[in-house]
Amino acid sequence: AVVSTQSTGMRIISKPPYRVSESGWGEFEIMIKVFFQDPAEKPVTFYHLLKLFPNETVTVKDKTLISEQYDEIIFTDPTSIMYPLLVNARPMDPNLSQHHRNFDELERKSFTSIIEARRKIKTEIADLSSRLKNQREYHHALKQEVKELEENNKT
Repeated sequence: AVVSTQSTGMRIISKPPYRVSESGWGEFEIMIKVFFQDPAEKPVTFYHLLKLFPNETVTVKDKTLISEQYDEIIFTDPTSIMYPLLVNARPMDPNLSQHHRNFDELERKSFTSIIEARRKIKTEIADLSSRLKNQREYHHALKQEVKELEENNKT
């Protein structure tokens, strides 16, 4: 059931499929709060930057903008009610779990970008360290030269 309150724009979806279809244009952050059937489990809040126009993270398919984000909930200490629900979870309907973005590929590209960024940073640190060492040596040489000139001027 979707409950729409005009003033807050809040949508409450209590059964699958957990989707919202709206019309509009813009870019804003939406808050998604997940409540569990076990009231002892604390709700989890996600934030999603929703962009209602095509770009590198938003795709268009059949005149529909698709803005997907991959998140995981990790239960480190589930309650006694929640544990069997997690362990014995039914497989999702494959039609509901199909994504338009390839999150495995996105993860691989992100990992590659991080490795490349680390390599560049390491190279830049080495270059800056070398330049700093040279400047310190130059500074030391200038100090020595000044000291020698001062001693020569005293005599």
